[in-house]
Amino acid sequence: MMTRFPHDQFAKEYLKELLTPLGQVETSRNVAGEVREIDVWFTPSSTLNTASETLGLLGRFATKPAIFEPFRNAVTASQVRSCMSKLFDVYADLERQAKRSNSRINDSELPNLWILTPTASPLLLDGCRAIPDLENWLPGIYFIPEYFKTAIVAIHQLPPTAETLWLRILGKGRTQTQAINELVALAEDNPLRINALELLYSLRVTLEANQNLDSEDRELIMELSPLYLERLDAAVQSGLEQGIERGIQQGIERGIQQGERLVVENMLRVRFGVLDQEMRSIIEPLLELPPEEFTRLLIELSRDELLDRFRS
Repeated sequence: MMTRFPHDQFAKEYLKELLTPLGQVETSRNVAGEVREIDVWFTPSSTLNTASETLGLLGRFATKPAIFEPFRNAVTASQVRSCMSKLFDVYADLERQAKRSNSRINDSELPNLWILTPTASPLLLDGCRAIPDLENWLPGIYFIPEYFKTAIVAIHQLPPTAETLWLRILGKGRTQTQAINELVALAEDNPLRINALELLYSLRVTLEANQNLDSEDRELIMELSPLYLERLDAAVQSGLEQGIERGIQQGIERGIQQGERLVVENMLRVRFGVLDQEMRSIIEPLLELPPEEFTRLLIELSRDELLDRFRS
């Protein structure tokens, strides 16, 4: 359980980032009746949106109202039942709302449930009576009988094509590693690539701070490390360039100081996300060190270690 939350949060933020151009996205939406949450609730935009084509299979899922429930580990029968229970609570709530307004809900208006799991055993699929529809859908998608409006997406069985890339990023082990390599190979100015990598960097930082990592999480950190270091180098270079530009206008000495400050600020943002007040409080003490020293510390030390060392 210790490693599930970072992946859970990554999956929600990742899906929200990808789906927002297509419609309204809510994460951790409360379900009526009891304290439970839907991971990702999606309502497509009423206007025609061709952006869904860039998301391939995920974009196809998003052409209709949808609930996405991503899992880091293989989904269990109990978890499938829990997801479907939340779906039925949503249906009941929508029907109550329609009754109060003297209207009717069409079946097509009810959201589909997409359960995203890295793997799915034949035993689970058979027990759920989940079957593929290879005439209309890719391998790896198993539909529970029609009126339940639910499908289990076994990510490891999806064909490794551009159409499935954005779903395979949520896979595990070799499936996820291959998808990350394909993501990196996309054009550097691709906004989906940029945003997905930023979320993966944040996931890496979160995982690195966890002392109870399993072997797959350690492998994921190693896979992301070269990319992460490239991102840090880019932040350093960007800070220096901005400092030099400002230095031309404000004086060389002040420009160098500003450049060093931007380097520190950029590296703190890349490593720890939002630059909050606590992190801002250690910028001045860091700047008292030579650049090679504060750069090394910013790469090697955790947030808590930095605060303990430099907080006054």
